[in-house]
Amino acid sequence: MRILLVFLLVMGSPIWPIGRNPIQGDPFIIINKRTNELAFYHEGNLKLKTKVATGKTNELTPEGLFTVTIKAKDPYYRRGNIPGGDPRNPLGSRWIGFDARGTDGRIYGLHGTNRPSSIGKYISNGCVRLPKKAVEELYDMVPLGTKVYITNSKDSFNKIAKRFGAIP
Repeated sequence: MRILLVFLLVMGSPIWPIGRNPIQGDPFIIINKRTNELAFYHEGNLKLKTKVATGKTNELTPEGLFTVTIKAKDPYYRRGNIPGGDPRNPLGSRWIGFDARGTDGRIYGLHGTNRPSSIGKYISNGCVRLPKKAVEELYDMVPLGTKVYITNSKDSFNKIAKRFGAIP
């Protein structure tokens, strides 16, 4: 029984490294809510950096290490019953969903926007909005299983990426 308890404590711990952190060279997304910026690393290099929009309040956009679980082109906006591709669709042209707060990737995500003036602001209901060009580039580069780290940090993207092992 003790062995099982120790195993569950260690394996269930968010600091247990196996399977949670990216391996050097793996794709890795970092979002810093302090600066409303996103950085994407792959093969040990910074591939994309862009301004983003995050939650109206600090609590709305969850912080932590998540995994991309779903991707969609021209996503359907369920809440407003707006089809993908419709100019009224607030999700824009791409959806990259991740498993924050025990969800399946359909609630929290990185997505485009039909309001480009919102980029750089604290304005969303929890998702991370990207400019159209940036979200389309990122969508093409990010495979399912990519790790997404959301923080509110004074650290540089490179320092965070090194801490997680994404770059040397």
